Amino acid sequence: MAERGEPMTSETLAQCMCTNPVVVRRTMGLLREAGIVASSRGHAGGWAIVADLEKVTLRQLHEALGEPAIFAIGNRNETPECLVEQSVNAVLDKAFADAETLLLDRFANVTLAALVADFARRAAVRRLQKD
Repeated sequence: MAERGEPMTSETLAQCMCTNPVVVRRTMGLLREAGIVASSRGHAGGWAIVADLEKVTLRQLHEALGEPAIFAIGNRNETPECLVEQSVNAVLDKAFADAETLLLDRFANVTLAALVADFARRAAVRRLQKD
């Protein structure tokens, strides 16, 4: 979106992300509420980034999207009767919490501008490899 220079439709974004346009609209709506993107209607309408890419971080995106779970793993049984499982779960809970804190701290130091620059480098390498 940053490189495009013009709004992108939900359908186009969905194709880029291999998802459904409804998912894109729902996600972009949250980003619009956070002031990161804007939408416009009409023939040339769509979604566009309006925030300063140097100032928006991955942490801000995470927060704008409702702070979804960082890890898809965790305790399978929240209230086990087994004392061993309770002990293991307590250790795992602490480890997951520590890892999430570390990851979110790192997210706070990664800007959208840094991602755009990394994307541009990778795209250039791919073009050279194809030639």
